[in-house]
Amino acid sequence: MNTKTILRWLAALAFIAAGANHFRMPEVYMSVIPHYLPWPRALVDISGAAEILGGIGILIPKVRAAAGWGLIALLVAVFPANIDMALHGFRSVPGWLLWLRLPFQLVFVAWIYWTCCRAGDSPKV
Repeated sequence: MNTKTILRWLAALAFIAAGANHFRMPEVYMSVIPHYLPWPRALVDISGAAEILGGIGILIPKVRAAAGWGLIALLVAVFPANIDMALHGFRSVPGWLLWLRLPFQLVFVAWIYWTCCRAGDSPKV
């Protein structure tokens, strides 16, 4: 197994686990939804399902690129919630850690792009 395949599997497992956690502990995720967004429970359920489906999808060669782009879109969509957490705090997490977390969204986007979305990485259908 090469490095790209290992990193793809790690990403898939991380997204599937995080998505499942949305359904196991929805109140935690609802607490980070910015107050200006409606229907926090629905947003938590939708994002959890998207993480699970995206994680599974990046393991399936025929849909890998589409799933990768979907996960990148999800990472972009949840970024405002991460900014909101950095601005207003989250439980007992130190503020500096919430700010430090923000640039890692770019790392996650690059990770998914490199392992799933780059031209030539997915088989022709």
